[in-house]
Amino acid sequence: MILSKLLDGFKFTVTAGNTDKTVDPATVEIKDVVNDNRKIEEGSLFLCIQGANFDGHSCAAEAFEKKAGAIVACHDVELPDGCEMPVVRVEDSRYAMAFISAAYFGHPAEKLKTIGITGTKGKTTTTYLIRDMLQNAGHKVGLIGTIEVIIGDEHIHAENTTPESYMLQYYMSKMVEAGCDSVVMEVSSQGLMLHRSQGFTFDIGIFTNIEPDHIGPNEHVDFEDYMHCKGLLFKQCKVGICNGDDVHVDDILEGHTCKVETYGFSENVDLRAINLAYIHKPGELGVFFDTDGLINMHAEIRTPGKFSVYNALCAIAVARNFGCTPEEIAPALKDAKVKGRIEMVKVSDEFTLMIDYAHNAMALKSLLTTLKDYHPNRLICLFGCGGNRSKYRRFEMGEVSGKYADFTIITSDNPRFEEPEAIIDDIETGMKKTDGKYIKIIDRKEAIRYAIENGEQGDIIVLAGKGHEDYQEIKGVKYHMDERELIQEILDEMK
Repeated sequence: MILSKLLDGFKFTVTAGNTDKTVDPATVEIKDVVNDNRKIEEGSLFLCIQGANFDGHSCAAEAFEKKAGAIVACHDVELPDGCEMPVVRVEDSRYAMAFISAAYFGHPAEKLKTIGITGTKGKTTTTYLIRDMLQNAGHKVGLIGTIEVIIGDEHIHAENTTPESYMLQYYMSKMVEAGCDSVVMEVSSQGLMLHRSQGFTFDIGIFTNIEPDHIGPNEHVDFEDYMHCKGLLFKQCKVGICNGDDVHVDDILEGHTCKVETYGFSENVDLRAINLAYIHKPGELGVFFDTDGLINMHAEIRTPGKFSVYNALCAIAVARNFGCTPEEIAPALKDAKVKGRIEMVKVSDEFTLMIDYAHNAMALKSLLTTLKDYHPNRLICLFGCGGNRSKYRRFEMGEVSGKYADFTIITSDNPRFEEPEAIIDDIETGMKKTDGKYIKIIDRKEAIRYAIENGEQGDIIVLAGKGHEDYQEIKGVKYHMDERELIQEILDEMK
């Protein structure tokens, strides 16, 4: 591939090494594009990316020694005297990488209907809802998100919510090859800040909600920066579908360049949920509701609470933009399930048990307050906290569970290099700020057994924190541990 064909959509100059001598990119042949110095080969275009712990610019001389075709850099690099390897100078090499990757893989987003979802909560669930709904209407949909990447029948474990731009473009190219006509993806604030989703325009951008999160070193300096990064999606999409009830929606949409549709419960939104009725049966929680506005239909979802309705409204709005009918949307909503996100596991006709990924105080409070609306006999919360992470998260989660659950079972999560007992003691510190009743059981399987064996008529039991994870990390080793399997083992042993 000719270098000039990769350099579209951003400002650049091409020089011979560190000299002022310019090079015509149409005369440079490129065999491959890489951003890992270990993968540099003769003829490669090496992208110098500056990360949190390593700066690819330090490998410029190595690229020359390995006879790279050219490098992309956003600041000066050290090269041997007399080196005339083409250096593509850009303002931001991450930004350039997104456009270069799109061109290298043949601009796959132009062959797909692209849907990007950003927000603090609800991204993962909503991506699966949308995928299920569109597949039910006859589309073939790829998915990129926190849990996995789905390409046809292939499921690939995800490392980041939004992959680096090179991998994102690679995945989309594979989706095109697999016959997909659309892709739905989670777009994190980090992904937007680091330009991972640049290089194309989304057909639909979605905003679910926003609360202070991901603020700190190597993330966002403050809440305003967090909101700004979320809002970048709406300068990179054709249609923006937004939660009109969120108090920060106007901040998110500031400077937007897209057509906007809103959803929610308030009267001024374009798609509104009305006539809510809660479903509460043993082993099943959900909501009935009707919609009013852009599409009128009756819906049933088998996950609890108003936030589930928000997720469903968002998915309905997307499906409407695809031309789906209420008859295609309704059954997909009813049957949609997401692993580890309010995932119901049937263990008894007397009480309800579920698995959820809530692993911080904000998410746990949202989940527990939602479940309280179903007026359980008792709301029981089982959780632990990860090791080598903030103690404040443990204090906060202990306090939240003590305040909103009727009974808490404190157990182990991923202790990593800490002792589980020490983590549990920190959680207990938060618990003691409340009047909440609790028990400490270090072994997670035994904690789950205790919850099941002591479940009472009308109880709702939440296993929080692990969600879709199928491992437990101890002393640097990930051991297989899937809560669904633990539950089944316990039930078999109880027989």
